[in-house]
Amino acid sequence: MQLFSLLLIVHIAAGTVCLITGALAASARKRKGAHTLAGEVYHLSYVVVFLTSVVMSVMKWSEIAFLFYIALFSYGLALYGYLARKMRWRNWLRPHISGMLGSYIGIITAVLVVNGEAVSSVTGIPPLFLWFIPTIIGSPLIRMTIARATGGRAKREV
Repeated sequence: MQLFSLLLIVHIAAGTVCLITGALAASARKRKGAHTLAGEVYHLSYVVVFLTSVVMSVMKWSEIAFLFYIALFSYGLALYGYLARKMRWRNWLRPHISGMLGSYIGIITAVLVVNGEAVSSVTGIPPLFLWFIPTIIGSPLIRMTIARATGGRAKREV
C-alpha cells in the first residue's frame, strides 16, 4: 500500500470521528462528562485530520493544495477554541464556542468540497456553493449559541 493511500485511510477515519464527536460535543450538556470527553476526542481527531491533510496536500500539491489551506485555517480555529477553555482565558466562553464551532464548519466544508461532484449530482447544488453554504448556515448558529451561552450578552461587533 502506498503512503498516500494509508494517509488517506487514516484521514478519513479521523475525519469521521471528528464529525461524530463534534456533533456529540455540540449537543451534549455543557459540563464535565460527555461534553468534555467528546470535545477531547474531537480535538485529538482534528489533530490527526490536520496532520494528514498537510502531508497529503504537500505530496499532491498541484491536485489538492486547497486541502492544505482548509486544514490550516480550520485546525487553527479548533486550537483557538480548545486553548481558550484549557487555559481559561479571560472571557474564554466566546472564543471557545466560536473556535470549536468554526472548526466544525471547516471540516463540513472540506467534506463537501472534496466530495463536490457527488454532492452536486445528488443535491443539484453547484460545486462552488459548497464552499460557502456551511459558513452561511453555521455563522448565525454560532452567534445564537454564544448569545444563549452568555445569557443573551453576545458581543456586538462593529
